[in-house]
Amino acid sequence: MIEKNTIQTDKKNIEMENLELTKEWDKIFPKSEKVDHSKVTFRNRYGITLAADLYVPKNTNGKMAAIAVSGPFGAVKEQASGLYAQTMAERGFLTIAFDPSFTGESGGTPRYVASPDINTEDFCAAVDYLSNRDDVDPGRIGIIGICGWGGMAVNAAAIDTRIKATVASTMYDMSRVNANGYFDSMNADQRYELRRQLNEQRTVDAKNGSYALGGGVVDPLPDEAPGFVKDYHNYYKTGRGYHKRSLNSNGGWNKTSSLSFINMPLLSYSNEIRSAVLMIHGEKAHSRYFSEDAFKKLTGDNKELLIIPGASHVDLYDNLSVIPFGKMEHFFHEYLK
Repeated sequence: MIEKNTIQTDKKNIEMENLELTKEWDKIFPKSEKVDHSKVTFRNRYGITLAADLYVPKNTNGKMAAIAVSGPFGAVKEQASGLYAQTMAERGFLTIAFDPSFTGESGGTPRYVASPDINTEDFCAAVDYLSNRDDVDPGRIGIIGICGWGGMAVNAAAIDTRIKATVASTMYDMSRVNANGYFDSMNADQRYELRRQLNEQRTVDAKNGSYALGGGVVDPLPDEAPGFVKDYHNYYKTGRGYHKRSLNSNGGWNKTSSLSFINMPLLSYSNEIRSAVLMIHGEKAHSRYFSEDAFKKLTGDNKELLIIPGASHVDLYDNLSVIPFGKMEHFFHEYLK
């Protein structure tokens, strides 16, 4: 289905990109009978049209609190972010789960590229959209970022004062991991070599007129793969979480996407966030240090770090016995009132 949409800016109609949006329910989780679902689109500050799934609690009246959800990094809205959005809608919030720029059903070219600036802006654009809905109270808007989009969410909270509450679940700091490697194992010489390889790839891409992909989650899985890679494989490459539009389930990001993250640190002003932040991480997650270190920079008595006993990184994608939806509901009720 091709949809054409316009938005009103400075009294002029600006046409948004034509997007092909699926009609059928193609999520990896079952559809809830407690909420109404539809597709929506909105435009970010860079002119990219984003596609989202809208979840509205049934039998509601008046203006509601709203939450925008995205992530994990390399996933699509039909995976973990949609599960989070639908579940929070069941708990009384109007929610959207959106595909970031250049991915999934959202617009933007070239495809499969990530950017610390544009992807932070995607959250702010979601707030633009929610703020202008007749059924949303613009003073009661929050966001949820999962995995790499946890870092984007915290970064968005640092710039966008309209965001009143932020949840970062199983967060990655994508600039840190790209610049320093896992567990900060990369030194300056190794980082220089990475830059050299990525810039050589730019030359090749320019010559070919196309962008080489880095590959999604490794498949088949090597016997010696680290435990967290095995967890990713179990989610993205099996019936548990595979989706045909997911980058991690298929060909991955452009190889050169890492360049901007290496050079542009996220979370530089996170210590200035005045709104509420809840960071959630698994006790057994390889990525736990991202949330713990990011939390140390936050200030104010409206910040909280919640460590889930025994949980891995990927458990917080879809394990309903582990994801603390009750805690998130209480958090958003407290700060979106």
